[in-house]
Amino acid sequence: MFLQDVTSGGAFPMLQKTIAFAESRNRVLAENIANVTTPGYRAKQLNVDSFQSALAEASANRKDGGKFELPETNEVKLDGNGHLRVQPSYVPTQNQLFHDGTNASIERQMAELAENTMTHQAASELLKGYFDGVSKAIRGRVQ
Repeated sequence: MFLQDVTSGGAFPMLQKTIAFAESRNRVLAENIANVTTPGYRAKQLNVDSFQSALAEASANRKDGGKFELPETNEVKLDGNGHLRVQPSYVPTQNQLFHDGTNASIERQMAELAENTMTHQAASELLKGYFDGVSKAIRGRVQ
């Protein structure tokens, strides 16, 4: 019971889902970058705003005494074990198609990859701090 309380309390579930989303988004962006010169390739995306809205909703529901339950979006769902499953959508063309029929800009994809990497890094550092605090509490030490 104690371990379940530790891993389902505080910011742990939000950080866990944020890291899982960032990892999935990293794979989507890497695929876009790998296919940037593939004729006719359409870039895929995982909508960050939609995911952040779902996190905010889950957090608000949790404050009302409920447990942390991430609502499903068009791109993000949870399987029976609570693991994040993603279904990327296609990036709208926004009237920008290159001569080979693609809509993936290497500059944009690299910028999004850098932003996503920072999100993953921040969530990882916060989660590490959370576990360090739990570890200190278990050992009974402040330092």
